[in-house]
Formats: sequence, C-alpha cells, structure tokens
Amino acid sequence: MSQQHAYDVAEVQATQDLRHSIERAVGLLGGLKRFVNEDEVVTLKPNLNTADPFPASSDPQFIKALGEALLNAGTGELRIVESSMFSLSTRAVAEKNGLATVASELGAELVYLDEHDWKRVRIPKGKYLKTVSVGASVTDVGTLVLAPCLKTHRFARFTMSMKMFVGWVKPSDRLKMHARHLEEKCVELASYFRPTLIVMDGRRAFVTGGPARGEVVSPNLVLASNNMLAIDAHAVDILRAYHAENRIKEDTWSLPQIRHAATLGIGPLNEREIRVLRE
Repeated sequence: MSQQHAYDVAEVQATQDLRHSIERAVGLLGGLKRFVNEDEVVTLKPNLNTADPFPASSDPQFIKALGEALLNAGTGELRIVESSMFSLSTRAVAEKNGLATVASELGAELVYLDEHDWKRVRIPKGKYLKTVSVGASVTDVGTLVLAPCLKTHRFARFTMSMKMFVGWVKPSDRLKMHARHLEEKCVELASYFRPTLIVMDGRRAFVTGGPARGEVVSPNLVLASNNMLAIDAHAVDILRAYHAENRIKEDTWSLPQIRHAATLGIGPLNEREIRVLRE
C-alpha cells in the first residue's frame, strides 16, 4: 500500500446510543458485515487491566453495545478474552467492573486467561521480543476485534490497540517486557496478531498518567479502523491536541511505538497514508 490514503480511520461523535455510534463509525468503513462473516467465531479483546472506571478500563456498556452490533451482523459465536494486571484475578476484576454481567447478557463466553494454560510462540518480526508465552486459546482466535481505550501510559507513553496484547501475555513474561524496550516489544507482540477490526472508545481519555489513573478529558469520539497503526497514530494526534503534561509531545511519527510499527510494516509509513473519514 504505497499510494496516499491507503489506510482508513473512521471518526464519529458519540451519542448516548452506543450501539448506533459504533455502527455509524464502522459504517464509514463499509459496515460490520464487511468484517464479520455469518456463523463464524469472533474474539473480542477489551481493556481490563484493572477494575478502575473507564477510561482506565473498558466501559462494560461499550463492550455490550459492540457485542450486540457484532451479533446483529451475523456473528455465530462471541468470545471475550482477557487477562488483567499480573497481580489481580481477572475473574474478580470482570465481576467488579461489570464485564462478567455483560458477557452473560450477550451469551458470550468470557475467557479468563490467567485460569488457563500458556503457550510459547515465536514472534517472526521480533527484534527485542523473539519469543513470548501467550494464552493458549489466543493462538486461534477466529475473527479478532479489538476494543481499546484512548489514554496515555506512564511507561509506554500511550496505550491503545497495539499495546492491548500485553494483556494476553503470561505474567512473568510481562515483567520481562517492561524491563527494556517496552514500546518496541509491544509493537512486535502486536505484529503476531491480525485483528480484523478495531473499535476505540474515545468518549473519555487520559491525557496524563495512565493506565489506571490520569487527567480525564472528553473527546466524545468513537474511532474505527482495520489497521492498528493507523488508528493509534490518529488517536495519538487527538491526545496531543490537549497539550497536557505527558510524554507524547514530540511528533507522533517519532514516538517509539509508532516509528517501530511503521518500520515493521504494520501499517502506514506516515500520516499522508491515513484518510480520516467523518460523517
């Protein structure tokens, strides 16, 4: 994809009707049926690092709305797969956050990775992260849909779609990832997976701190794309516009996650290759 505007990111103003907001955003990309085939398994990845309220973790009502939209588009089976911060029980976090109730309402299987086996995998594009242990069940996810939050991160500068997969890593390996080159390792881990769709809840965001606490702003947006780098780069631009005291003040494309992802061929090489679609 060398031509300009090779990667689309949809951006809509959110309303109280979350499902409609999501469907409007994905509609700008061609609609959910473009990404979901009837009767197939869809794995939905939320952000459930802790039970702290949105935007620290996914708003369970946003996950419910996205799940309903996916099921309405013909999804045969919906799985929600996650593992919380290494010192926490994911089951306890999901019950406190409300995600467990939402999964039940959707009829979705909720997989707590910390209660299952781990599998060592090789990262083909790995320079800093060559092998890593991930949840055994996530090596075959069917159609993968990501539902990241929009926020800064005290160690990784920001955490959006590409960093989400740290939540699928064995706790002991997560600690090793944070030792050196965290941002590059997050991107290399993300390169192992192939999400079909990313729907980002940008109604509220952290512009300082993160991942669990920070200064909250309200962009009131829902973003969607089929490319992790494209949506993350555009989302970083949204955060940078608030001019807060954080570590994303430099040019978006010079930030380690963005720069390394472009080098690995995960998405666009620069902002000229991104087309932002609005209503």
